[in-house]
Amino acid sequence: MRLFIIKSDPLLKKNILIAFSIILICTVQNVAYSQESDTLHIAKDSTDVFFEKITLDGNVAYKNEKTNEVISESEYHILCAPVMEVSFKVKEEHDHIDDYWRSDKINPYRDVKINVPFQIKFDQTTFTHPVDDDIVITSRFGRRRRGAHRGLDIDLVTGDFVRSVLPGKVRFVGYSKGHGKTVVVRHSNDVETVYAHLSAYTVRTNDSIPEGQIVGFGGNTGNSRGSHLHLEVRFKGICIHPEYVFNFDGSKTIRGENLWVSNSWKSPKMHSSYRKSKIVPLFSEEDAIASQDAEPRQHKVRKGDTLYQIALKYSLRVKEICSMNNISQNSILSIGQIIQIR
Repeated sequence: MRLFIIKSDPLLKKNILIAFSIILICTVQNVAYSQESDTLHIAKDSTDVFFEKITLDGNVAYKNEKTNEVISESEYHILCAPVMEVSFKVKEEHDHIDDYWRSDKINPYRDVKINVPFQIKFDQTTFTHPVDDDIVITSRFGRRRRGAHRGLDIDLVTGDFVRSVLPGKVRFVGYSKGHGKTVVVRHSNDVETVYAHLSAYTVRTNDSIPEGQIVGFGGNTGNSRGSHLHLEVRFKGICIHPEYVFNFDGSKTIRGENLWVSNSWKSPKMHSSYRKSKIVPLFSEEDAIASQDAEPRQHKVRKGDTLYQIALKYSLRVKEICSMNNISQNSILSIGQIIQIR
């Protein structure tokens, strides 16, 4: 779990060294700390200063792996500022890189609201399978006993190649408690593909990669019960049923160049992870709206229901339900009460 702060040219190197020299660095000895679950890769080059993200006395800090010196999170961001400014200059060259191009989060869109239905466009009609062998799906997008499953689990053996399904730019390379070792690739249409439970990476953040590029090796890291690839398809943070977008029947075709995503294709509650969903692509906004209008909009409270259970059932957050119904998280529900869910 390493954070790379890279000096890519003499001027940048000088700026970083100056910034580093004015930061108060506290050397902490014999203090217990634990690693955070995410990893940030600021940039890449040949001259590296390695920092490890840690928790120190309940606060985020960064430890220099070479000197064991520890700096605070604010000091670390001051140190990184010159590098991050250079990183964001690529926005001019890549239209799909915006203010949410974050290398320290798997999902940088948590506070973004996307109106549904929404459209995703593709400039190609085929894709590359993420694994070289035949696609064997062990768990689908949908409900399952352990909760909502927002991706597609594909069988593999630890060490197998994992490939990017489309060309794109690597936004995240790091570790997540649930996903384990993970790579996130953003594509030109703002769709991102997530490759989780890897055993190792073969790409770095900000790498531009072609379709079929090996991004890592299959594994069993994170919250995983056996080696497999957890593949997610996201649009600005919203998980979409992967089989709604990609046809895994061997044809390697994309369902449509212009796909409309209604609520049902982003909601695991409307599918079962144990069986294949009937895929009906939506190619117009009118069809998407009609499909969405047919979906349930209210929940009638039954005995034993809690806000958490209702939120889980409809793939919502408790705070979203509270906001829609003007209630608090501590509100007592009554049997027969109508809860708005859309």
